[in-house]
This record gives sequence, structure tokens and C-alpha cells, in this order.
Amino acid sequence: MAVMDSLWLPRSTCGADCLADHPSRHVSHLVMAKRALVTGSVLVFAALCVPVLALLPQRQLIKAQRRLARAVLGGLGIRHSSTGKIPQSSALLVANHVSWLDVIVILAHAPARLLAKREVRYWPLIGRLAATLGTVFVDRSRPKSLPATVAEVSRNLAAGGVVAVFPEGTTWCGRMGGTFRPAMFQSAVDAGVPVVPVRLTFAQNGVVTTVAAFIGDESLAASLKRVIAARDLTISLRAHPKIHPAPCERDTHPRRVLAKAAASVVGPA
Repeated sequence: MAVMDSLWLPRSTCGADCLADHPSRHVSHLVMAKRALVTGSVLVFAALCVPVLALLPQRQLIKAQRRLARAVLGGLGIRHSSTGKIPQSSALLVANHVSWLDVIVILAHAPARLLAKREVRYWPLIGRLAATLGTVFVDRSRPKSLPATVAEVSRNLAAGGVVAVFPEGTTWCGRMGGTFRPAMFQSAVDAGVPVVPVRLTFAQNGVVTTVAAFIGDESLAASLKRVIAARDLTISLRAHPKIHPAPCERDTHPRRVLAKAAASVVGPA
């Protein structure tokens, strides 16, 4: 169950006790150093390419972001796969939220723009790159700005775009999950496009793991170190069948029906 710090700032009840710590599943320090070097080089290269990326047509930009995302995952030593039909246009992807890696895996497999918290815009290297890739930023500290954000996502969807959001509003360990909050489902209703529930699963040697979870008060650096040290980490993306907005009974909000239906499909690990 999520704890609400404010009107729409959920806080996961997952903490440090949820995180996996299996020394036998760690790689050597040499492999860790190699992964850090390769991943850092990819990010620096991507940041240097921002002026060029900004000039690319949308189709080419999607190809570039897919290659960059896969290069980052490769640098981290992470294997990844996808199953199900990923829409190429006009769809709202809604996924469970476990880690900062969620974004990278989705970009590696789907032609999607992302919804991200405003703070990401100011992260070194990542923020400028995210903006160039068309990320929609939401200010979670200003609830009054939510309708404008929903409208922006709706415009992207209506124009044929694919937008990915994490309706839990915060990260969970993967074995537990939060409630799908309905606000962003309104964009699919307004644009008249389907919702595609997506399940992200993290595993080591075929066993579900929380090693990549980014939860609690942990810093991004600490989470990155744990991911770099993880042995045989795999991330699978499963796209479930589309859910289309439908007329609802009186006093029932379509977005709430969509949120409930998507959450029941994605479910916990």
C-alpha cells in the first residue's frame, strides 16, 4: 500500500529490507569497472550528440533512441527481451515501476515518448538527452499543473504518438506494487486511443530479483553500483493486449475503469 505525502505524491512502502543482496550473484571488480566505463562512455557520447539528435525527423530519432538504450543496457551487462505486440503508433503504454532501468528498457523496445518527473530535466547528461527525445515532464509538487500535462500527453497520442507512463507514481521493489492512479488514463480517453498494459520483470538466473529496484532514500549512485555489480541480470518486457476506452455507466469515470483494468492485468510479480 502506498503512503501519500501530498495530494498526488505517493510513497512506496518498500525499503532497504526489500533489496536483494546475494554476494554470489556479483561480478568481479574488473567487470564492474568495465561496465562503468562503457556505460559512461555511451552516455557522454549521447550527450555530445544532442545537437544532432534534435535535428532528426521523428522516425530517425526513434531509431537513435532505441540504439542508445540498447547500448546502455549492453554496457551494464543486462540482457533484455520483449514479448507481446508493442504498438507502433497511437497508444498509451502503462507499466509497473521498479527502477530507473524501466525507462531504458521501454526505449529499447518501444517507439515511445516518456512521462517523467520534472526533476529528471535537471539531471546531468540525462536531463538534456531526455528533453531532446521528447520526454513530457510533470511537476508533481504542483497538482494544478496536472490537467495541462494530461492535455500535452493527449495531444501526442492524438497525433499518432506512443507515450509511456508509470501510473503507480513511484517505484516499488517488483515483488510488490502500488495502485495505478487514474489521472494519465484520461489522456487515452480524450485522444480515443487504447491503453497497453506492460509488465517489467527483473530476474537473475531465472529467479525474480529486487536487485535493480530503486526505492526508499537510496541514491542513484548506490543503485547504479548495485546494478553494475549484478550477475546475470535480465529484464523482460511483456506487452499485454490493448484495452480500449469504452462508455461507462453514470457516475463512473472511464479513466478509473481503465486504470483498474490495466492494474489487474499487470499485477505483482
